[in-house]
Amino acid sequence: MAKLVHFSEAASLALHAMVLIAKTTNHINVNSIAQEMGASKNHLAKVLQQLVKHNFLKSVRGPSGGFVLSKPADQITILEIYEAIEGKIDLPECPLDRKICPFDKCLVDGLVRDVTAQFKKYFQEQSLEDFVTRS
Repeated sequence: MAKLVHFSEAASLALHAMVLIAKTTNHINVNSIAQEMGASKNHLAKVLQQLVKHNFLKSVRGPSGGFVLSKPADQITILEIYEAIEGKIDLPECPLDRKICPFDKCLVDGLVRDVTAQFKKYFQEQSLEDFVTRS
């Protein structure tokens, strides 16, 4: 079935893992997170390393190591997490990214741009802490 809004597996892993990590008081390792989420350990590890690279997480090595947030959950927006994995969200005028339209008026009349703007605004207004308290 087609979806107007689609989350990649990597973005979904990032959001869910960040919520799990934010809910823990100590380090949590990739094995525990993968088991809890029913996810591929290898794919999750790559996603978590991206989040470390973007300074959302700290990685601690060793037998009692794992991941912790690098800043408080209320200071991280869901948009920041999403864009760390997927890249910046564009608000294109044309859903097909065309400079010249073959029609006098856009057939979808800016719907894709409006939905994208609402999606971006919603994620910008939601902190990781908001998602932690909901789960």
